[in-house]
Amino acid sequence: MLLHIVARGRIGRGPEAELVDRYLKRVTWPVRVTELPDTGGRPPPREANSRLVLLDEKGVNLPSRDLAQRLGDWRDAGVRETRFMLGAADGFDDAARAEADLLLSFGRLTWPHLMARAMLAEQLWRAVSILANHPYHREG
Repeated sequence: MLLHIVARGRIGRGPEAELVDRYLKRVTWPVRVTELPDTGGRPPPREANSRLVLLDEKGVNLPSRDLAQRLGDWRDAGVRETRFMLGAADGFDDAARAEADLLLSFGRLTWPHLMARAMLAEQLWRAVSILANHPYHREG
């Protein structure tokens, strides 16, 4: 299953970009990153049989194991693409939220887009490692 990150704004170069690259290189599933302008610009069309995850302040705050389980279930059901959307500064409107298969939050704090992208990249690596029974993830 393709893990597709679609984000508003360019990450450029810097420590956040290095973190994103570091984690995404570890993911053994196919990964694509699409950057859109901060304003305007439409995301590429979704694949048939895909899932849409919006990173959103109104989303659920899932434990890493639950996110991994959800991704594994979708993969096992034959889903071709899971698209993770990081919106513009104003987030998503109600219409976009209604189209999503999952609204995902990284907690109640507000995160800069560059950090949110790095955190998403790490969580994707963590989810894939959990599903592969890799020892990276530990629960206390």
